[in-house]
Amino acid sequence: MISRRDAPQWVKEGGRTVSRTAGRLSSGLRMLPDFLLVGTQRGGTTSLFRALAPHPEVAPPNLHKGVHYFDVNYARGQDWYRGHFPLRRGSRLAFESAGYYMHHPLAPERIAADLPGVKLLVLLREPVERAYSAHKHEVARGFETETSFERAIELEPERLAGEASRIRNEPGYLSHSHRHHSYLDRGHYAEQLEVLFKLFGRDRVHVAFAEDFFSEPEPCYDAIVDFLGLPRWRPSAFERHNARPGSPLPPGLHERLTEHFAPHDDRLTALLGEVPPWRR
Repeated sequence: MISRRDAPQWVKEGGRTVSRTAGRLSSGLRMLPDFLLVGTQRGGTTSLFRALAPHPEVAPPNLHKGVHYFDVNYARGQDWYRGHFPLRRGSRLAFESAGYYMHHPLAPERIAADLPGVKLLVLLREPVERAYSAHKHEVARGFETETSFERAIELEPERLAGEASRIRNEPGYLSHSHRHHSYLDRGHYAEQLEVLFKLFGRDRVHVAFAEDFFSEPEPCYDAIVDFLGLPRWRPSAFERHNARPGSPLPPGLHERLTEHFAPHDDRLTALLGEVPPWRR
């Protein structure tokens, strides 16, 4: 039997169309998320999503892990969004995962307005490797034409110039570069977390590190389950998904980018009161 994940693309798209239509018609009976996995992109979010989704007290979206409502689909309205989730049943907690939510200029404010009381999960990864992985990911998906990572990060300031402001000033504007070419900017974690802490409070934002999750997943996972108020439960195995193989960064470039992120990592350390694992 072919799993939904392995089905042909035309089958997936047909199923999504039918499910979205049915979901919109029954939106009033459906759940809205109790918690969101908001980022970061290429930070291990798919692996964490797949570890959380089988929890017996959790309800993931019907079709795929990320609906991308609060960043690029907000104009579709809440009935469209609610249509992606299961019917209300029992005390299960609904959730989704979208790695762009934390970085998008308007998504945090939209989440705070539309989902009062929601909890947020943030999974951070060493920013140099995250940026390099993101570039490989965007090239593979066809969203990046510069196959040289070094050239792509040289172009980043020019590509992103004014884009965040335009998104704020034109809420319907979708910026290709802000979404797909933010290699270094997404690694300025403290700036993004400060926004989340201001809007949601520290007690509703749980920050974890991909390095800890992949090296010793059990305590990291238990802390997340406790934060969500769920009963203790673990999947049969913790697996790593969506890794992008490739050659390592040249040492000189890695060192230069590590220096770039040093003040941002210092700011993150001060904000969280702990040193991130890549600086320990």
